[in-house]
Amino acid sequence: MTWTRIIAIPLSVGIFYLDFPVEQRNLIATVMFVVFAATDWLDGYLARKLNQTSSFGAFLDPVADKFLVCASLLVLVHLQRADVFVALIIIGREIAISALREWMAQIGASRSVAVHMLGKVKTTVQMIAIPFLLYDTRLFGLIDTHLWGTWLIWISAILTVWSMVYYLQKAIPEIRKRAK
Repeated sequence: MTWTRIIAIPLSVGIFYLDFPVEQRNLIATVMFVVFAATDWLDGYLARKLNQTSSFGAFLDPVADKFLVCASLLVLVHLQRADVFVALIIIGREIAISALREWMAQIGASRSVAVHMLGKVKTTVQMIAIPFLLYDTRLFGLIDTHLWGTWLIWISAILTVWSMVYYLQKAIPEIRKRAK
């Protein structure tokens, strides 16, 4: 399922280059994003339930999520539905924390930057904001998805910075230890 999310990236981006009405492209991209995001949850659930976790899966799963989120953010910036500043915050944090986790793993201190609830909340808010912004119209004639998506993506950006600060604070003792 992880590979499905990686393969989905060019499909999700390519939807916006098809000669379909905008509303149809928005709907297809939104449904694809929701389905592929749901496979992340399902993949993790099944791996734990069937006791089929692997080191490669543990590595690739968050990479697939980051690719999907980053590609979607770039599409949203291109469509002028998300601010470039938000995208830079989110993408920059993902690169920085991935590098930090890689380095901490190399020095045997990966537990100090293990996934925290704050990071999970950040991801959840992103996974709600992005489909709202992809859909970009009223849902059920009532919910202004662009407005809600915009608010949620900004909240996500704040949570992104907050979680990055949290992980950096957890890593500082190890960094200081290695600097001596």
